Amino acid sequence: MGKRLTVQKRGKGSSVYKSPSHRHRGEVKHRGIDEKERAGVVTGKVVDIMMDPGRTAPVVRVRFEGGEKRLLLGTEGVQLGDEISYGASSKIKRGNTLPLSSIPEGTPISNVEKLQGDGGKFIRASGSYGLVVSHEGDKTVIQMPSGVLKTVHSASRATLGIVAGGGRREKPILKAGKAWHMQRPRARYWPIVRGVAMNAIAHPHGGGSGSPGKPTSVSRNTPPGRKVGLIAPRRTGRR
Repeated sequence: MGKRLTVQKRGKGSSVYKSPSHRHRGEVKHRGIDEKERAGVVTGKVVDIMMDPGRTAPVVRVRFEGGEKRLLLGTEGVQLGDEISYGASSKIKRGNTLPLSSIPEGTPISNVEKLQGDGGKFIRASGSYGLVVSHEGDKTVIQMPSGVLKTVHSASRATLGIVAGGGRREKPILKAGKAWHMQRPRARYWPIVRGVAMNAIAHPHGGGSGSPGKPTSVSRNTPPGRKVGLIAPRRTGRR
């Protein structure tokens, strides 16, 4: 009898494939919206800058008025002791967070909320940024790092500036061992072995001379032992 497929083992969720949450710094998202932020500006001070094994960008610890502490994504140019602020009346300065309606067109932004108050969902990877393209009523069009234009409600908040750590991918890896150690803290599956390179008993695509030997498209209701390849594709082949 062959081994379980990798997709089966990952789906089961054993410790090998789980991200080690005990190593992560904590929840990294915008502070909740309160009356003080709605009425004016809430300021905080950067008290620490640290790396988080669970993400590509550094995080900063900010102490807000009243003693509240929160982890936020680091922005290029923000240093220890800098003051950052939340609110529609905040200055247009790197690290400050404002509603999209208060951000001028053409401004680089990051950590954009999908819905007002959700803490930030878009543009969070190191070195990434989007651009405010236009304001249309209660909607704002932003350009994503991929170039795609996305429409978001203007009440959603975004941080001004580029996510820190942008030079991360410029240094060559040079050897496979270093790549392995880079992936291990995040419990990422690496290296990935192709199914066609396995034996027929180990994978539905295995056996033969480097070709699947059977269709790689499978139904949505295919059992776990066969559910590999293209899952219920709308189309296949070259465009």
